[in-house]
Amino acid sequence: MMTALPPPDTLGTLVGLFRARVVATPDQLAYRQFDEAAGAWVDYTWAQISTEVARWQAALVKEGLVPGDRVALMLKNCVEWVVFDQAALGLGLVTVPLYLDDRPDNAAYILEHADVRLLLVEGKFQHRKLAEIAGPVTCLQRIVSLVAPENGLAESGLPIVVAADWLAAAADTPVPACPLSADDLASIVYTSGTTGRPKGVMLTHANMLWNAYYASQCTDFGGHAVFLSFLPMSHTLERTAGYYLPMLIGGEVAYARSIAQLAKDLEEIRPTALISVPRIYERVYGRIQDGLAKKKPHARLLFDLAVRVGWRRFERAQGRAGWHPELLLWPLLDRLVARAVIDKLGGRLKVAVSGGAALSPDIARVFIGLGVPIYQGYGLTETSPVVCVNRPESNVPASIGKPLPGVEVKIGDNDELLTRSRCVMRGYWKNEEATRAIIDDDGWLHSGDKARLDEWGHFTIVGRIKDIIVLNNGEKVPPSEMESAILLDPLFEQVMLVGEGKPYLAALTVLNEEHWQAFAASLDIDPRQPSALSNPKVLKALTQRAAAHLKHFPGYAQVRRLHPELKPWTVDNGLLTPTLKVKRNLVLDRNRAAVEAMYADFARS
Repeated sequence: MMTALPPPDTLGTLVGLFRARVVATPDQLAYRQFDEAAGAWVDYTWAQISTEVARWQAALVKEGLVPGDRVALMLKNCVEWVVFDQAALGLGLVTVPLYLDDRPDNAAYILEHADVRLLLVEGKFQHRKLAEIAGPVTCLQRIVSLVAPENGLAESGLPIVVAADWLAAAADTPVPACPLSADDLASIVYTSGTTGRPKGVMLTHANMLWNAYYASQCTDFGGHAVFLSFLPMSHTLERTAGYYLPMLIGGEVAYARSIAQLAKDLEEIRPTALISVPRIYERVYGRIQDGLAKKKPHARLLFDLAVRVGWRRFERAQGRAGWHPELLLWPLLDRLVARAVIDKLGGRLKVAVSGGAALSPDIARVFIGLGVPIYQGYGLTETSPVVCVNRPESNVPASIGKPLPGVEVKIGDNDELLTRSRCVMRGYWKNEEATRAIIDDDGWLHSGDKARLDEWGHFTIVGRIKDIIVLNNGEKVPPSEMESAILLDPLFEQVMLVGEGKPYLAALTVLNEEHWQAFAASLDIDPRQPSALSNPKVLKALTQRAAAHLKHFPGYAQVRRLHPELKPWTVDNGLLTPTLKVKRNLVLDRNRAAVEAMYADFARS
C-alpha cells in the first residue's frame, strides 16, 4: 500500500519531500532499472537511494560547490538522475537539466548562460559530442561521466572524471547542513526555444512541490501505483508528474530502456500510470491502423464497432449519453478486441496522461473507446508545469480539462489563457525584460495560447496567438488542429500549414517513407525517381488525401496546395526543439522557394 506524505507547507522543500519519503517507507521499492550487463531489472529501496544521495553529496562538497551554484545533468532517465538531483538540491545547488539528444551548440549555450560549474553525463553517446558541448564553455570546472571516457576524450584536456573514481575519492568528506527555504531556487529549466535562443525558467522548490501536490489530488492512483518513465526527465512534465509526484504518493517508478523497447517494457513492468506526449499515442495508433490495413474487412468492422460501443459506454459513464442497446455488445467486444490493446499496455493501466502538445480527439476516441484511460492536460515549463487536466469523473478528451486545485485560470484579451498560482516561475534567468513581458503586475502569467471555455467548465486550446494564420480575406486559422487531423493519416509523418496573408492554405509535409513507397506504386509512379515527389499526379493525389481529413473544418480552412519531402525535420537539423516541437519560422525559411511555388498560380492570375 502507498503511504502518502503531508502537504507541501509541512514538507517545505523538495529535499523535505525526499527525506520524508525515506523516513516513511525506507524498505519500500522506489525505483527499478534494467542492468544490461546482468540482463535483469534491478530494484532500489528508498533507504538505498538515500545512501547513494549521501555519497554524491560528499563528492559535490569536495568540488568546492556552494549553495546557489549551478550543476547540470545530461542523462537518460535513470536512478542516477534522481540521486544527482536530490544530492544537489540538498546542498542548495541549482540543477540544470539538458536533453540527451540536444544539439551541441544549444547545450553549450545553456551551460554558459547558466554559469554551470559541473556537468554529469551518461556515457559514450555524449562523449562523441562532448568536445563541442563543453569545449567552448569557460565556467565548467568538472565533467563527471557514468562510464570511462574513450582514449581520445581522456586526452582532450577536458576536466572529465569517471563517477566511480570521483565518488570514491570523496568518501570521507564531511557534508555540512544546508538550511533551505521553499522559495529557494531549485532548478533552471531551459525552454524549447521554437523562436530564438531558449530562455532559462527559474523554478523554486515551492513551485514544483506544490504542482506535484495539486496534480496528485486530481485522481486516485490506486493502492500501489507503478509508473513507467520514458518521457525525458529534462521535460518538466516528467520531472514533476513522473518523479516528484510518485515520491509524494509513495509510488514506484521503473525506467524504460528505450522508446524502441517500450512495448516490451510495458508488458514486463505492467504500469498503472503513464506520463506521455501525444507522439507516443500517435505511434501506437499508427501501428494499430497498419495492422488493421492487413486484415480482412470483417476484422476492421469489428474494431470500428468496438471503438464506437466503447465510446458510447464512456460517454454514458460521463453523464453525457443515455443507455443504448449496443452497450450489450461490450463484454464480447472487450474480449475480442479491446483486451488485446489493453494487454499490450500491461493490462492494468489506471492513468495515462497526455500533455506537452494537443492530442488528436480522433486518436483519444480510439484509445478511450478501447478502455485506455487517457487524460489530456496542459501546462508550461513556466508553471512547473501542469495548469489543467481532465479527471476520471469529468473527462472531455478534446479539451485540456479543468484547472488543478490551487491554480487560477481565466481567459484574457485576445482569448489568451492566463494563469496564476504558487506554481508560476520566479522568472527567466538573466532576462528581466522577458519576465515582465509574460507575468503582469497582478501575477498573471500570459501563456500565449488562445483558449475557450465550454459548458462543462473545461478549457480548450485553439492555437498559439503567434501561430494563428490570417488569410488575405481576414479569416483566422489556428493551424494545430488541422495539422493533427492530417497526421492521422500514416502517410504524413510531419505537417506544417502556411498561408499568412495568402488567399488559401498550403502545407509543407514530410512523408513516411514506407507508406510513400506503397502510395507512389498505387499511382504507377516509381518512388525512387528524383522527380516522383514533384509529379503533378502525385501532388494532386497527396493534396486530395490531406483534404479528405479536413472536411469538418470551415470552407476557408482547407489545404489547396501541398509540398512533400522525405527528409524529416529533426533536432539535429535544427528544425525541431528537443521536445519535438516544430520550429515553424526555420521550417518556413528553409522551404521559402517551395512556398512561393505553391502560390505561383495565384500570383500569375
